[in-house]
Amino acid sequence: MGEAVVARFGKLDIAVANAAYSVRQPVVEARWEDVERTIAVTQLGVFHTCQFTAQRMVKQGHGGTIIIISSIHAEFPFATSGAYNMAKAAINHLARTMAGELARHHINVNVINPGWIDTPGERKHSTEEDLSKGSRRIPWGRMGASHEIGRCVVFLASDDADYITGSSLRVDGGYMLGMTLPETALEE
Repeated sequence: MGEAVVARFGKLDIAVANAAYSVRQPVVEARWEDVERTIAVTQLGVFHTCQFTAQRMVKQGHGGTIIIISSIHAEFPFATSGAYNMAKAAINHLARTMAGELARHHINVNVINPGWIDTPGERKHSTEEDLSKGSRRIPWGRMGASHEIGRCVVFLASDDADYITGSSLRVDGGYMLGMTLPETALEE
């Protein structure tokens, strides 16, 4: 894919590493093949994308931007997501490592940590009722939308973010600030 971009446009300036896969299982019940697949896609897929991109950008010699889409799972140990949590924490650390290594080449490397975003993947794991009830407990009062993450990507890829590298941008509607109490407790 990277080579196709270079062949068509002559260079590679921006890359977004957004690989993810997850099977929700408690750690004690996790099937090894599901753990391996989660790590292969979510962690190693991002590593390979970032490595190829960084190699290309260093060779080109005019800087660039690498944006990794991670998750608040890198910051909070959500139950039934051990392999996914682990992989997301690893790619956040990879981003900081690469940011330090690539700064002298003027290659920005940053992370976006989305919160609970309304995606087809998320809908595989929850009923409409669960999504509705859970959304109301997020301090912002709703789940996030994919386009809101896209806007953050656009910002980090823009000249306005030229001096930002090694940073993590949490986009979660206040989720990590604390879910609100159940509605019945708030009404009392």
